Amino acid sequence: MTKQYGIIGKPIEHSLSPVLHNYWFKKYEIDANYSLINVNEDDLANLIKKIKDKKYSGINVTLPYKQKIVSYVDLLVNDAELTSSVNTIYLDDEETIIGDNTDVFGLQAAYLKEVDDISIKKALVIGAGGVSPSVILSLQKSGVKNISIINRTKEKCIFLKKKFHNLKIIDWSSLQNEIKNYDIVVNATSLGLMNGQDFSFNFEPTKKNLIYIDTIYNPLETKTLKFLKEKEIKVFNGLDMFIYQGQKSFYLWNKINPEIDQKLVDLLLSNLR
Repeated sequence: MTKQYGIIGKPIEHSLSPVLHNYWFKKYEIDANYSLINVNEDDLANLIKKIKDKKYSGINVTLPYKQKIVSYVDLLVNDAELTSSVNTIYLDDEETIIGDNTDVFGLQAAYLKEVDDISIKKALVIGAGGVSPSVILSLQKSGVKNISIINRTKEKCIFLKKKFHNLKIIDWSSLQNEIKNYDIVVNATSLGLMNGQDFSFNFEPTKKNLIYIDTIYNPLETKTLKFLKEKEIKVFNGLDMFIYQGQKSFYLWNKINPEIDQKLVDLLLSNLR
């Protein structure tokens, strides 16, 4: 019987996860299908039941359910336990619903491993939503000691500070003025997402050696990323992070570490143009 996998979130239509995983299923001759799953928050318990009943073999989770799904899984493991944020779910051999997190690995593997002298860098995380705990943990694991966070709703920052005690909280009203103080800036909000809202100002002035990371990959270049790129700032979109987190999810489900080949990258890029 064909195994079923999928991703939940809202909005979900922009996700390239089906393209990514179905490519690997075909490449490794696995009888499986990956699809978009439209669910509301009150459907989460029923979705977990479907995994228990083996109607789904694995689920990815994106905004806004990364933290909301936590109370429905049986066991948080690895980075999911450290962040209380889940993006990968599966049923283990003991019939336990496992919640894991591959976003932390995705960010490290895609960008942070290549940053020189990272331990002396100052980092700013914009946003305190579903992916933010993963961004903070990824920065910490990579050696960044000075991390600040800024969010429109300050209460969410305070909640994160309970988990990450050394986190510095910045007021949203001072975002435009604060940008110039940081070496690494990560946009962990949905601002800039295809057909969504965007930042109301340009990021300037900034340090000349700023590294700007956008967790968004659709569109490939957000307005902010494009603006900074034109100023010859080092920028990264969210595509590599997306691929690497997907690679680890695929491994957790299938015990195969899938190759990230050029054919796959070209396929993903063609779906973004």
